[in-house]
Amino acid sequence: MRLSPDEIIFWQYGFIQLNATLVFTWVVMAVLVVGARLITRNVSVGLKRARWQNLLEIIVIAIEKQIEEVGLSQPRKAFGFLATLFLFLAMSALGTVFPGYQPPTGSLSTTVALALCVFVAVPMFGIEERGLGNYLKSYAQPTFIMLPFNLISEISRTLALAVRLFGNMMSGAMIIGILLTITPFIFPVVMTALGLLTGIVQAYIFFILATVYIAAAMRVGGPEPDAQSTH
Repeated sequence: MRLSPDEIIFWQYGFIQLNATLVFTWVVMAVLVVGARLITRNVSVGLKRARWQNLLEIIVIAIEKQIEEVGLSQPRKAFGFLATLFLFLAMSALGTVFPGYQPPTGSLSTTVALALCVFVAVPMFGIEERGLGNYLKSYAQPTFIMLPFNLISEISRTLALAVRLFGNMMSGAMIIGILLTITPFIFPVVMTALGLLTGIVQAYIFFILATVYIAAAMRVGGPEPDAQSTH
């Protein structure tokens, strides 16, 4: 039983390796790009719209509302980044229904890369919203003594994002692999369905945590939202 898709090597030349993590990462990205193109190619901006477009807009509005409720007053600014993260993680989990597929999130390298995306995006959105000076001042608040602790917290939460996602995704795949070797086929099928549900939940949790971090960065030095703006 393989613990990580990194162990599956499709091609190798010297120290250069093409493993399952890279292959299926690009497969998921290709599916997302092609799917986005197919879904949006006939989008109408007029009053007459197809039912599928109405459904798509309802989903987009629901996601924006979720982002706004977490704390982002202008969800459109981070919508593309956050929605892409969620879709990538969700598609990585849903792909497990296909034989031979290895979810790229089963590799620590993938989850670290996703966490680093959040690590870079947080200051980018914060600086864009508040300016470089105001954002950097937040690391020394309420006193300059807090500077090293705030820096450590930035690094530790990035590691926590990566390890949490990797552990939850890999544990489900390991349980299914063990059950396949010791039980009949029907029980692992049920566990696979539960694994899909777990994958979607983990994608949602990662999405919410990334939203919270970005929202906190964009509120640095700004006024607290009033009661009306939160409803």
